[in-house]
Order: sequence, then structure tokens, then C-alpha cells
Amino acid sequence: MTNLMTRLYTLRHGVSVGEDEFGNRYFRHKDSPSRRWVTYGKGVDPTTVPPEWHRWLHGTTDKTPVEAPLARKTWEKPFEPNHTGSAEAYLPKGHILAGGERPKATGDYEPWTPS
Repeated sequence: MTNLMTRLYTLRHGVSVGEDEFGNRYFRHKDSPSRRWVTYGKGVDPTTVPPEWHRWLHGTTDKTPVEAPLARKTWEKPFEPNHTGSAEAYLPKGHILAGGERPKATGDYEPWTPS
């Protein structure tokens, strides 16, 4: 979902360099490769740009993730966009929207006072 001006600019000046799993397409300017942009696949949501593409967009690296994929660490979780405001948003135990109640304070808390 892009506006008309972005589409026209992309058609005239853009060179496609890749696409990610969220349907976002990445472009560079045909005459000035340091100019880079993204057209979002499903609504304008910058949180759907994965870290490897974020690196390329901001000029941290000149090679796209297609040209030089990042090695995945064993401890890395798969990338997920920000879920704030959606049905998948994290709700801690006791959150009012999760239908829970917070436990009462037990009275075992003592504030620190300097001696």
C-alpha cells in the first residue's frame, strides 16, 4: 500500500533489490545507490521491516540481505513485528484486558532507609 507519488517515483527511479517475508519491497535509486526506500506490503507499518533489511536501508551495509544473508545465531528467535494494539499484544498476568486480577500486596515489603 503506497501512495501514487511513491509508486510513480519508484517506477521512474527505482531498482528493485529484494522482498522480505512480510511482502515489503526494497528499492535503491538507479543513479544514486545510496538512496534507498521500502514499499510496505500490508499497510504502512515500519515495525514489519526485519533487522537485516533495516541495516541495509540505513546504510549500515551496502550489501542487501539477498546478496549477503546474515548468519543466524542459535539463540535468536524469528523476527516478529510489533504487536502493540493488536490481538497478539502481550498482556501480563493480571492485566485487565486479559481478564485477570492482580494479587493483593502481602505486606512483606519494607522500604529501604539509609542507616
